[in-house]
Amino acid sequence: MIVRLCKSKIHRVRITEAELYYEGSLTIDAELMRLAGILPFEQVQVVNVNNGNRFETYAIAGEPNSGTIRLNGAAARLGHVGDEIIIITYADFDVEEARRYHPVIVLVNADNSVKEVIEAPDGAIDADFLNS
Repeated sequence: MIVRLCKSKIHRVRITEAELYYEGSLTIDAELMRLAGILPFEQVQVVNVNNGNRFETYAIAGEPNSGTIRLNGAAARLGHVGDEIIIITYADFDVEEARRYHPVIVLVNADNSVKEVIEAPDGAIDADFLNS
């Protein structure tokens, strides 16, 4: 059996720009991407905390340590500068891998600078839970 788990999350980062006339994607500060383990062009889910919009696109690396979070293309219609969003990646695991897996969660300050990086301990998914 294969299960899909949260691989990483950048939690409540703020949109700094929206560029409607761009080919599409989400530009993310490269340092935030690195800390969250998000690769350039990796699929991401974006959840807008302010308006409830959810969409999927791919990540593009922005200037490191700039705090840039830019909605590009059609996604620019799904949020406004200042909105808080959650950026999530997922990965597929077999059950044994899932038992050992731990996601990375990046928390940010109001200026999108890094506040804390949380990595759940090994065995984040309780084996008893999977066997029940």
